Amino acid sequence: MKISKNAWDSNLIKSNGKYISVNWESSGGGAFAVIPIEEVGKSPDQVPLFRGHTAVVLDTDFNPFNDRQLVSCSDDGKIAIWEIPENYSFHNGVDDEGEVKDIAPIAKLSGHTKKVGHVQFHPLAENVLASSSMDYTIKLWDIKTGECKITLKHKDLVTSFSFNYDGSKLVSTSRDKKIRVWDIRKGEIISEGPGHTGAKNSRAVWLGNSNRIATTGFDRFSERQLGVWDAENISNGAIGGFYSVDSSSGILMPFFDDSTKLLFIAGKGDGNIRYFEFDEENDELFSLSEFQSVLPQRGFAVAPKRTVNVHENEILRAFKSLNDNSIEPISFIVPRRSELFQDDIYPDAPSNIPALTADEWFAGEEVNGPLLI
Repeated sequence: MKISKNAWDSNLIKSNGKYISVNWESSGGGAFAVIPIEEVGKSPDQVPLFRGHTAVVLDTDFNPFNDRQLVSCSDDGKIAIWEIPENYSFHNGVDDEGEVKDIAPIAKLSGHTKKVGHVQFHPLAENVLASSSMDYTIKLWDIKTGECKITLKHKDLVTSFSFNYDGSKLVSTSRDKKIRVWDIRKGEIISEGPGHTGAKNSRAVWLGNSNRIATTGFDRFSERQLGVWDAENISNGAIGGFYSVDSSSGILMPFFDDSTKLLFIAGKGDGNIRYFEFDEENDELFSLSEFQSVLPQRGFAVAPKRTVNVHENEILRAFKSLNDNSIEPISFIVPRRSELFQDDIYPDAPSNIPALTADEWFAGEEVNGPLLI
């Protein structure tokens, strides 16, 4: 693989369980590649790329309700929407003449005035997309009409954001070291306060169906740390103080699995993936173990829960980039022997059916969470 060497802080790869998208190192504008999960082995000399940006691609995200649709954002300030062709192949992406078939976007969204760094689909409303940009805003789009419906203005660059369980709120972290929780449709800040004091980027992730948020960041001595916050009282500080992780320099990428209450943390530039159990009653994180590897990752992606292998008691399927030239799958498995379905580690998971349309959601309709399977 030719994984992008761009220094922008995103996860570089994303997966929906069927495909992996990879920010690609390419000349002549920006591009990314899409690889079907079952196509393993060395990539061919000529690969089909998704081209359509005039500058480097910074982030991608798959539509949770349409396996063949995804979006990308770029240094050129645009967001592009793509359809993966019906019989798409990464290894055989050439036409009858042997020419590589690059894929063009089906639509573009314009509205940001500077580079767009992160994109994320809404967890339960169809065709709703959030994007953050160097113009200090997060915008919410109806991708069917191409309209920007809501703009959340920040005072500095947004370094990460995450939706809550029912998609009505959003937490954002910013370069001004503040954490903000938004009521999205009112465009108002519910709560804000100082976050990690270190100079490097912090990240936030909502802890499932609760009003708690986990953040990763650095203290002023550049030690890596974790925090758990009450979404309604960010200004009270991290609950019980910060958890110190170690003194490595790479940014920590957090992922939360709501069904097992496990918080996975992958460090950039080191090979370890730590995981903690979140105790909701006491608002505490307990360190369980870590996956250790001497091969560092810069990119990390987690597939949706509905795509794990339940026969092997797999609770998380992840992909990490190695040395910017390959991608390796990692399975987290509960070591049990049983022929029966393990309903304690597999409660109902979010499905691929939207709970609301974009119009319903923007009009203010509420649901308790995604439709489950």
